[in-house]
Amino acid sequence: MKVALGGTFDPIHDGHRALFERAFELGDVTVGLTSDELAPKTRREDREVRSFDRRKRDLENELSTYAEEHDREYDVRELDEPTGIASEEQFDVLVVSPETETGGKRINEIRRERGHDELDIEVVDHIYADDGDVISSTRIVRGEIDEHGNLTPERDGRPVTTEEQ
Repeated sequence: MKVALGGTFDPIHDGHRALFERAFELGDVTVGLTSDELAPKTRREDREVRSFDRRKRDLENELSTYAEEHDREYDVRELDEPTGIASEEQFDVLVVSPETETGGKRINEIRRERGHDELDIEVVDHIYADDGDVISSTRIVRGEIDEHGNLTPERDGRPVTTEEQ
């Protein structure tokens, strides 16, 4: 089975790892990684996103473990538009998080318009931090939690950023 998923992955956290795990359980994986131009447009908040090359390197390091564990192949491709690679004919399944499920449905509309079969959409539930809120890259960058959802210590009444730890 050919599996697609996409995102910015900056920084990678346990919520992303749940997506990767499910994708590799299903088949060979192609990850669409947002380009330097697209990445800021996909953020809910205005925050700096690391370069495509750095994010790709970190992503490939992460994916190689899952590929080896599941005896699967993977590829990372640059995304220049939100619907990206998943609208291409060769894929069978799209792995999404709850907040990107609507985008998955939009991709299936595009696929129908192009005469392609719809993708099975596999929704992977959120992973929660110690405080019960969803683990997110934004929360990590703000210094609220680490990549595993552990609350970060506070310094002078404010969360300590990753760089300060």
